[in-house]
Amino acid sequence: MRVAINLLTDHPDHPSGAHYCWTRVIPEMVKRLEPGEELYLMVSPRSRHLHEDYGPGVRFITYPWSNERRNLRTLSEHMYTPVRLPMSQIDIFVTLIAPLIKIPRSLVVHMRTMHAFSAAEAISPLVRAYRQMSYPRTVRLADAVIVNSNSIRAEIEQYLKVDPGKLRLIYEAVDHDLFNPGDPAAARAHVARYGITRPYALFVSSLWRYKNCHGLLRAWALARGGLDGRQLAIVGPARDEQAYLGELKKLTADLGIADDVVFVGEVALEETVSFYRGADVFLYPSFNETFGLPILEAMACRCPVVTSNISCMPEVAGGAAILADPGDPASIAKAIIEATGTARDRLREAGVRRAAEFSWASTAADTLDIYREVADRRRSRAR
Repeated sequence: MRVAINLLTDHPDHPSGAHYCWTRVIPEMVKRLEPGEELYLMVSPRSRHLHEDYGPGVRFITYPWSNERRNLRTLSEHMYTPVRLPMSQIDIFVTLIAPLIKIPRSLVVHMRTMHAFSAAEAISPLVRAYRQMSYPRTVRLADAVIVNSNSIRAEIEQYLKVDPGKLRLIYEAVDHDLFNPGDPAAARAHVARYGITRPYALFVSSLWRYKNCHGLLRAWALARGGLDGRQLAIVGPARDEQAYLGELKKLTADLGIADDVVFVGEVALEETVSFYRGADVFLYPSFNETFGLPILEAMACRCPVVTSNISCMPEVAGGAAILADPGDPASIAKAIIEATGTARDRLREAGVRRAAEFSWASTAADTLDIYREVADRRRSRAR
């Protein structure tokens, strides 16, 4: 069984959540490869260094571009893939969008987001139109569609015509070697270099509008009197919405909370561990998520969590977080005060237990099982 995995949709300079998942799943799959099984990683010259040292059983297929040249990357995926994969005798092609030219290979789709439909305003019109046109054909051609939550399964069934038997649920996970409890005092001393000098609450995410940081700021203004002088640390880059960051900073001034809020910006993944460990509460009032990995990262670090009562967030939280209505700042404010007060210790212990239920080893084993299942069906059809 030869499996080609499309890793070209990542930007080499700004790795995404999907990149984070693949760099955890691929090494675990490699440990479980049987004789005659190989993974072929589709990379560009600029992105290959992000996927080195996975060990035996991994080969590379080099394309000219990854997402640093989005349009050229997309063109090469559609035009070069039907020629290149047969050269390596690939059995299964793992990707997000099927090439326009149908290739005689089994197709497995990892569908991590339906934002082109469910949060369309967060995506540029051209990209949105491309995905809205491509997804229906892709799920029709796919032998299996792997989803990472029941929430996104429901969205796929809502927006696309798909055989429910193709949809296979595999949860993502948390890196327990990186995200685990530590000394809160040492963590607070570490993050002080970012201007966080008081006890603090934490928000970690790229600043897309649907992440609802504006709603969080409005909730903070309502809860402020019951938060004993805490700061709010906002960790994450503006990405494609620089104007939104400006709106957020203006909102802090308009609400009179500018002295409380620290816009940290982007930090390395390893650096977020200290932010989680030192925080009194992690706040994630997003309107739409496909998995919400930061929820588990915070829990694994023994940080209480407040998140939304919609989308996949209740599913991931599993009863170990306080849920709030993301459209109601008063609901978020009430949850913040509860999480930093009477519910704090309960949330810490429940969160650690919940995060322990998710491992990349399990994710990888389940993923590899689906690849094998699809490969077996392919061999049966060939007989």
